[in-house]
Amino acid sequence: MNQVNEVNHTPAFAPDSLVLNRKLPLWYQVSQSLRASILGRPQDASLRLPTEEQLAGHYGVSVLTMRQALKELETEGLISRHRRRGTFIEPRARRVSPVRLLGSIDAIVAQQSGERTTVLGHGPAAVPGDLAEFFPGCTEVVNYRRLRCDGETGEPTNWAENALRPEIAEGLDVADLERWPMTKVLRDTLGVRISRITDTVEARLADPVTAELLQVPLLSPILHYTGVTYDESGRVVDVARIRYRGDRFSFSVTVEAH
Repeated sequence: MNQVNEVNHTPAFAPDSLVLNRKLPLWYQVSQSLRASILGRPQDASLRLPTEEQLAGHYGVSVLTMRQALKELETEGLISRHRRRGTFIEPRARRVSPVRLLGSIDAIVAQQSGERTTVLGHGPAAVPGDLAEFFPGCTEVVNYRRLRCDGETGEPTNWAENALRPEIAEGLDVADLERWPMTKVLRDTLGVRISRITDTVEARLADPVTAELLQVPLLSPILHYTGVTYDESGRVVDVARIRYRGDRFSFSVTVEAH
């Protein structure tokens, strides 16, 4: 009994906030937001989640919706649920299932979370020719280069280049990019009101830089992702180009009829 009381009085993990999109399934949005919080949590964060009722209140959804979201995370192995003791984050939780994109910004954040990130470099540069259409009137952007590795094995999984408008980059703390995905930093730290992200994923062959960073053979298959982020005025604020190891990632898209 004493052991149970000690567990129940341990401060609970505090998930991030979420702005719900009523056009998408609520349980899905909640599960993706909580998933991103879990995968991006600080090392010293509590492993105990708040109760179903507390989480439902935090996200502004019903207990039934919250229960469905938690069931999704339990199926993934990110959490475990114990009768009378509560719900806990699995200490060795990691992302293993394909990403399912339903159009939620939080799905993008969750997909990019949970890996060890190293900032390889950053600084101003001329707008690349293939990105000129996204930055009309701009002579330069600020580039950020990052390498992501598996949190357990240290194996490289992908590397990313982000081109940001200089006025957006002025407020960016590079240290935030070692903890959070760029999308989350833009939205939650810099206050950019993101209206949409246009994604393109295509198969390519690893160039010399990609082969070296991802530790794969030259010209081996990779997944090349391009994400164009727009603010509420329709202006492009960020273009991300991410090279994923072909043997570590898969993408699927679900189209809802209503």
